[in-house]
Amino acid sequence: MKSVYLDNAATTQVRKEVILKMQEALANSYGNPSSTHSFGRTAKTAIESARKTIAKQMNAFPSEIIFTSGGTEADNMILRCAVSDLGVQTIITTRIEHHAVLHTVEELHKKGSVNLHFVNLDEDGNPDMEHLQRLLAKDDSKKLVSIMHVNNEVGNKVDIHAIAVLAKNHGALVHSDTVQSIGHYKWDVKETPVDFLAAAAHKFHGPKGIGFAFIRKNSGMGCMISGGSQERGFRAGTESFHNIVGLEEAFVSAYANLEEEQNYVADLKHYFIQQVKKEIPGARFNGLSENMDHSTYTLVNVRLPVQPEKAMMLLFHLDIKGIACSKGSACQSGSDKGSHVLSQILTEDEQKKPSLRFSFSIYNTKEEIDYTVMVLKEFMVQ
Repeated sequence: MKSVYLDNAATTQVRKEVILKMQEALANSYGNPSSTHSFGRTAKTAIESARKTIAKQMNAFPSEIIFTSGGTEADNMILRCAVSDLGVQTIITTRIEHHAVLHTVEELHKKGSVNLHFVNLDEDGNPDMEHLQRLLAKDDSKKLVSIMHVNNEVGNKVDIHAIAVLAKNHGALVHSDTVQSIGHYKWDVKETPVDFLAAAAHKFHGPKGIGFAFIRKNSGMGCMISGGSQERGFRAGTESFHNIVGLEEAFVSAYANLEEEQNYVADLKHYFIQQVKKEIPGARFNGLSENMDHSTYTLVNVRLPVQPEKAMMLLFHLDIKGIACSKGSACQSGSDKGSHVLSQILTEDEQKKPSLRFSFSIYNTKEEIDYTVMVLKEFMVQ
């Protein structure tokens, strides 16, 4: 049986050089980074080197990079501490954010800690800038705008620079979940005036369980996890040293080969779209995922002309054929609920048809796409 992995938006294959770097760290650099002896200093030096590497690429200060367990923790830290430490009274976001953001802001609102407003979306799922401006001008409360750069389900790529500039013109703080973005697009935090970002290594061929938050210097942000002085006091706890050096290696590799790998993966996505249109009449692409200019080059979300009673077997059929994809966010794949993203941009009838997310990486081939489209086509006619 073939084995085709097209769920790279959920997680990616770890690069071989990353594995080797982590193995070396586990075998030879086992000192506690907080210890003052040579073993500890060796580990600490490597952590600070990783911090500087990431900061330099993003045009940030090293002190602005805080290592976390991943994007979810980074989002939680930023949103919760913005309210508790920075006095944010109003959060403005969208209904198609990752649940790491949505569930957090909804909880804060439910507890009475913050006012919560959702920006209107157009039919493709992009935020209405005029509505955002009205929400920003609505009152004098201290505001934070939290809008993701690349949507993890439909791939829409918003103009985060324009959003950040608009928010700053109204005195608001800006946070963006860039988990599907960092490692795939260049970022310059001096050019784009965001205050906070969240990233995860496993989305760009690094290890799971490690990521980072960008927290603008002198923001006044406090810690969410207490108990030690690690990570400039932002996040207590012994650093996951082997994961941090793995993150650095994945980050360096991603940006060293960025243009070449972008072109390769974008070509795969374009080919997939062409083949689906050719072989499966009636298939439609959700959001802007078909648009190569306004969506990420890494994924598509396709709605298939399958009756609801048959649709429930589609993912099972693909899995039996060795094909891995997703019906939405991997975080929600075990849920019976439909996609909260698609519910905002599709009609009820459209939502009854199965939608699948296929996401690509440098480890995929056109032969794998041909096989996947053939399996989908066979399912259509069964």
